[in-house]
Amino acid sequence: MPSPSPIDELLHIMQRLRDPESGCPWDQQQTFRSLSPYTLEEAYEVAEAIENDAGNELADELGDLLFQVVFYAQIAEEEGIFDFARICRNISDKLVRRHPHVFAGEKVVSVAEQAEAWERLKAHERAEKSVTGKNRILDGISQALPALTRALKLQKRAARVGFDWPDIQGVLAKIQEEIAEVEAELEEPVVADRMQHEIGDLLFAVVNLARHTGMDPETALRAANRRFESRFAHVEDALNTQGGFAQASLDEMEVAWQGAKESEKHN
Repeated sequence: MPSPSPIDELLHIMQRLRDPESGCPWDQQQTFRSLSPYTLEEAYEVAEAIENDAGNELADELGDLLFQVVFYAQIAEEEGIFDFARICRNISDKLVRRHPHVFAGEKVVSVAEQAEAWERLKAHERAEKSVTGKNRILDGISQALPALTRALKLQKRAARVGFDWPDIQGVLAKIQEEIAEVEAELEEPVVADRMQHEIGDLLFAVVNLARHTGMDPETALRAANRRFESRFAHVEDALNTQGGFAQASLDEMEVAWQGAKESEKHN
């Protein structure tokens, strides 16, 4: 008897874990909702492995993410909603449908033309799914996305119909306008709702700057976070030789911070 394929083996393991009599108590208790935070965590760990160029680690993290898909499929099969095979069929059908230049003989001459055709197909799919019959341009952008990523997607979608700054100077001017509005709020007793509003507008404008320069804002901010962690560790090590943060002045902290930045240039 031939050995089961790796995916069949994984599906069988999942069935055993969920077995009502002999399975794992934790796995037995999970639901779609309880698994959702773990799925987000696994997706971010995949992204982190990619950013760290960690090939072997990436294989492990992708396995963890695949297990999430298998887990959802098992729960859905138990509830009579769908199974793993249907997940595979759905994505296969979608990929074939969205790539007529590969599977249906249509011709595209550039990546830009392919992207336009892709968006037309997605717009048609959104229209077919619409409950109200209205196919809004910004429909279908998940509310669950990280805020920076969702802002980028909203802006890209709006830009496709011409709702965009013609050049980066307009974007920079908008950022200055939003900074001025934050400064105006700071001149008065701070009202939390208004300040949140203005800072949100400023962040949205900065996402626009990232988009116009071809940068992904989420990736850029993750990189900035890593730089801050590295520099702060350098500052911490430097100040620990002088009694730590409690004994350090702001000027001394700034000197250590500049030393951290300088050390990056030589690494």
